[in-house]
Amino acid sequence: MENIKKRYNSVLTIAGSDSGGCAGIQADIKSISACGAYAASVITATTAQNTLGVFDIHPIPVPHIEKQLEAVLSDIAFGAIKIGMLHSPAVIKAVALKLKKYPCKNIVIDPVMVATSGDQLITSEAIENLKLFLPEACLITPNIPEAVILLGQPIDKANLEASAIAIGKLYKTSVLLKGGHLNPQLNCITDLLYLIDQDIIIEIKNPWVDTKNTHGTGCTLSSSIAAFLSQGNNLETAVKKGCAYVNQAILQGKNRTLGQGNGPVNHFGL
Repeated sequence: MENIKKRYNSVLTIAGSDSGGCAGIQADIKSISACGAYAASVITATTAQNTLGVFDIHPIPVPHIEKQLEAVLSDIAFGAIKIGMLHSPAVIKAVALKLKKYPCKNIVIDPVMVATSGDQLITSEAIENLKLFLPEACLITPNIPEAVILLGQPIDKANLEASAIAIGKLYKTSVLLKGGHLNPQLNCITDLLYLIDQDIIIEIKNPWVDTKNTHGTGCTLSSSIAAFLSQGNNLETAVKKGCAYVNQAILQGKNRTLGQGNGPVNHFGL
């Protein structure tokens, strides 16, 4: 039998499926692959979804989610794990327990709680369970509406930096507070990275791209960061590379059309 000389840089994504391919598991796999890592997946729900919206959600039974987790975690050594929307307290608890059973590292949590419309996507009970899970992550990637829920107070440009620090200290993890929901300054989007181990804030600036094709950017960003972590980059470098990758994917998809609504980013620059 031939000796295996090189192991894949592997990332596990735990999230829901988007039948339209813009977000969720589909965006995760594209992002991880485009950033040079191998993607495995655990699907927590399927959706009937396209560029116009979500029309139905079918939760995967928790015992089957547990079997998916057991199957991949017992066999594959992952360099990073990306976690997207976990829609119920039972799913959050199941994922948390399974990850404790195995030597998991570089857990990146995208705390998906609020739709672009501003509607809350998961129940208040699920949010409270998710808050208990966040300290297991090396990084969480909330947008502004999600950060408001996590912190329990309004966030604006004046208290953005203080809010990122407060969230990090509250949940004992590093935080990438995404600035996309704020009006761009000088055609520039600023994300704030709070590194808890160094207690420092780092500004990450990228050009503003005027386009409606941003469906799935949160999934894409958290997955790309996980991909770069799996390759041995430190957290600061992985986040900066991930932000730059997503900015280019948005730019490359700016003038492309998929459906009638908000299209995806162009993961592979095709």
